[in-house]
Amino acid sequence: MTNEELLQIIDKTAREKATVLSLYNKRLSSLPPEISQLSNLTALALDQNQLSSLPPEVCQLSNLTVLDLNNNQLNCLPPEISQLSNLRWLSLFNNQLSSLPPEISQLSNLTELDFSNNQLSSLPPEFNQLSNLTTLALNHNQLSNLPPKFNQLSNLTELALNHNQLSNLPPEFSQLSKLTELYLDNNQLSSLLSEFSQLSNLTMLVLNHNQLSSLPPKISQLSNLTELHLSNNQLSSLPTEFSQLSNLLELDLSDNQLSSLPPEICQLSNLTELYLDNNQLSSLPPEICQLSNLTELYLDNNQLSSLPPEICQLSNLTELSVNNNPQLKSPPPEIVEQGTQAILNYLRARLEAKG
Repeated sequence: MTNEELLQIIDKTAREKATVLSLYNKRLSSLPPEISQLSNLTALALDQNQLSSLPPEVCQLSNLTVLDLNNNQLNCLPPEISQLSNLRWLSLFNNQLSSLPPEISQLSNLTELDFSNNQLSSLPPEFNQLSNLTTLALNHNQLSNLPPKFNQLSNLTELALNHNQLSNLPPEFSQLSKLTELYLDNNQLSSLLSEFSQLSNLTMLVLNHNQLSSLPPKISQLSNLTELHLSNNQLSSLPTEFSQLSNLLELDLSDNQLSSLPPEICQLSNLTELYLDNNQLSSLPPEICQLSNLTELYLDNNQLSSLPPEICQLSNLTELSVNNNPQLKSPPPEIVEQGTQAILNYLRARLEAKG
């Protein structure tokens, strides 16, 4: 889009006193100062352009509640952004931001903020003043720590910190008590503090691709969890208290170092999906048949020599995968190759023969 065409759009939008303007994918590399004329705008979409900076005049659009700047080339934000005091939704996904101006903390009406896929290595200390945030995406940055008083973002319900360089979380983090979804995968976490258990409203917790070697027993207090993702860690065992996560529907323990399962895991009676592939399991407890709602069970790449025949009692099971267990004799390889139903038929016959 030429500058002349853009000015015509701005002039027409201003004359019509429009409240919404989309300049999506117009190949814009800059914005003219005249954009400040659009004083009635409440929503402005500038995503999928080539903007490397914002003119301060954009910040005069004081009625904006929605500003979409996704997929540009922005490497900084003007301090004047604090003037957009009515903003509720601000998205800067996939830009080139390496820092944020302290003034961003003055956008006190923000409820949703997305800085994912940038180059942020830190957040300004004042960031905790964004106390009305409910959704915050900081994934795919270079954060190695969180600013002091981050726990004052007490209205957060969804927080994405995945794909950063976090090696620990401060104890105060547990005060984010309204969180329901927390994404911490692809960091450098080696442990979880017991205070983590205070995030009692969590329904989704993603910790894949970290360096966790154990879980605190108090993780059992996250009783509202429906999804727990722990793949690609260094877990060699699970606490027996794990069985108290009674609302779990999906549990991913793949790519760890588990050599056995505590029988108590079989008390997770609401589980529908269980991922145990790429571990060191040599056996399964017969109590696994208590997981009566299981629809998918993945056991590939372990050291199993046999499956408990009781698995055939899992009447809702539609996917049972046991490939690449070199020592598996029961069922034999020719049955495994035929897939889930053949395996279940084999196990049913064995159970009937036993009894």
